[in-house]
Amino acid sequence: MSELLDNIQSPADLKALSLSELHRLAAEIRQRIIETTARTGGHLAPNLGTVELTMALHRVFDSPRDKIIWDVGHQCYTHKLLTGRQKQFAALRQYGGLSGFTSREESPHDAFGAGHGSTSISAALGFATARDLRGGDEKIVAVIGDGALTGGLALEALNQAGEQQRDLLVVLNDNEMSISRNVGAMSAYLAQLRATLHPASHRARQDAMRILRRMPMGESMLHAMDRVKQGVKQLVVPGMLFEEFGFTYLGPIDGHDIAHLTNLLGHASRFKGPLLVHVLTQKGRGYEPAEDDPRRFHGTTPFLPENGEKVSSGDQPTFSQVFGQTLCELAERDERIVAISAAMIDGTGLRRFSELFPTRCFDVGMAEQHAVTYAAGMAAAGMRPVVAIYSTFLQRSYDQIIHDVALQNLPVVFAIDRAGLVGDDGPTHHGIFDLSCLRQLPNMTVMAPSDEAELRRMIATAFSLDGPVAVRYPRGCGPGADWTAPLEPLPVGEAKVLREGNDMAIIAVGNRVRPALAAAEDLAHQGISATVVDARFVKPMDEVLVIELAEGTGRLVTVEENSLAGGFGAGVAELLGDRGLNNCRLVRLGIPDEFVSFGDVARLRADCGIDTRAILQAACQLCRKAVTVHTSQ
Repeated sequence: MSELLDNIQSPADLKALSLSELHRLAAEIRQRIIETTARTGGHLAPNLGTVELTMALHRVFDSPRDKIIWDVGHQCYTHKLLTGRQKQFAALRQYGGLSGFTSREESPHDAFGAGHGSTSISAALGFATARDLRGGDEKIVAVIGDGALTGGLALEALNQAGEQQRDLLVVLNDNEMSISRNVGAMSAYLAQLRATLHPASHRARQDAMRILRRMPMGESMLHAMDRVKQGVKQLVVPGMLFEEFGFTYLGPIDGHDIAHLTNLLGHASRFKGPLLVHVLTQKGRGYEPAEDDPRRFHGTTPFLPENGEKVSSGDQPTFSQVFGQTLCELAERDERIVAISAAMIDGTGLRRFSELFPTRCFDVGMAEQHAVTYAAGMAAAGMRPVVAIYSTFLQRSYDQIIHDVALQNLPVVFAIDRAGLVGDDGPTHHGIFDLSCLRQLPNMTVMAPSDEAELRRMIATAFSLDGPVAVRYPRGCGPGADWTAPLEPLPVGEAKVLREGNDMAIIAVGNRVRPALAAAEDLAHQGISATVVDARFVKPMDEVLVIELAEGTGRLVTVEENSLAGGFGAGVAELLGDRGLNNCRLVRLGIPDEFVSFGDVARLRADCGIDTRAILQAACQLCRKAVTVHTSQ
């Protein structure tokens, strides 16, 4: 029973609690988060680390009048529980329930929606500028993690915020990690600042000051040091980098000491100008399995709360794992192959590669733009780089893909993970635009495998080509195809006919091939003979086969887990129009012109009209037949 938490209806209720009650409330919040994510999955470790910080922010600031803007948004569970959403919290990340991230549609307390990193300071500066232009006086707070601070967007925002000198509070939530352990010079710099919180470091500074005061002229020396502190600040003041950006720096402070946090944030709320408060938190705080393995519990599937063990999902390898194994095999043969990840070594299946080839694997942090141009530079210098990246994050580097890779026709391979609908993470993480974005680029080859064996052959194909190549594949496991065959490249631009028929044709992309085959089986029971094609190549499209099917059957259905706007089906429509095949009836199935919500993937596919039933209905309408479903898919 969460006695205190159940009585919290708004952030205002926090202000009347005693310190001992706040500690009890923190424990209740952690228990609620653990119990809920054990059942629904979600971002456990980041949220356990920000319980006290969130409580202190809501004790000091007056949300929603004051704006608290969360970076990424995957640490906002406590924020949701304290802002009137605890009754809906059981439906976290479930269809029709609460988002796992901040959402402006969900609550006025969510000032800015977020699902990708490094955005909070830019958004907060926008809020502060708007406030000043209309003469407001509300407080603006950006909460950003140390991982997100590696992104160029965050540094660009710091640069302008320091120059404008508006009242703005940036809370740096430093837990030494993003999804994996942080990398780079910024991470090393923050590590130095963390050391200043260590008791031994603090005592050493205090001892030095006491010794100086006891020495002859010691007080004068201290006074002189104070007068010329700008000259020696780099040596003695932590946070000098942020000071040079134009921010006043405070910290680092213990992010789990709620009394200290509340006191310091209270002072910060009255500060004029840009201020950065550096807070140290522990990812996974209060749950031993997450403390021991914060990487695993960053974003987790359902687990047993008593011991943290995952609910069994079988031993079948995921597409990510198949990609990682394939890349290792190819790298054994070709020393030019290097791998690049933007803070996603584990998520993209590169962990084994990083262990076997540590000097050829590079984690650039949450910096997708840099990752792509970095790869372009290596490709121009004779290497064969692969950028392993989630589809939703690939969008952040689109300009670099166009100008630095495609325009120069450089052999960079994009291994695009989590393509299509990803389920519970929702609209910020669905990978439904990559085919549309990449299909239009000159020099680009785009492939989508229907199973694990095809993925392996496509990766091999990618390294056989001399220009940019993208291979997009979905989250999770494939259909279980045998992927032990030798690695042989595919004939470029050649689709594969899986089933022949005379009445119509279904051309499917990637993971929509199996549902297309199931629909064709049902159609056969209704006397409709359907050809089923695995497109394999979105670009270059197998134009010869498409035209042959259009002329032979006069009825085509295309199906893809990508936006209808500009996707594979749009390419087929363009081809038919260009060739004057106006008598061919075409139905395109894909993601409609809307942002898809979160929930069970099967239900989302049904809503979007790309599952077996939808394919069957489209085919029957083309053939003017009533729909009868025989399969269970």
